[in-house]
Amino acid sequence: MNIYVGNLSYDTDSDQLREAFERFGQVRDARVVEDRQTGRSRGFGFVEMANDSEARTAITELNGSTLQGRTLTVNEARAREERRPRGNYSSRY
Repeated sequence: MNIYVGNLSYDTDSDQLREAFERFGQVRDARVVEDRQTGRSRGFGFVEMANDSEARTAITELNGSTLQGRTLTVNEARAREERRPRGNYSSRY
């Protein structure tokens, strides 16, 4: 299951995010999303857990909890929406 984690401190890195979730089960992947230009955290991330039951427990336990002084928003990640290609202005004229 893929989990969205919001309201992360800009100081939180992917290893710290992984550690927070490993208490609840096996973490396949944990990553804090970074700005492409600056490499700085964008304040949210995603965690992929191997077991759905453990993932649901992690969501329940961590949503509203604090990590590095910030109250986390934790829920099941939604599928990414398709985005229109950028830079194609021909359809405007």
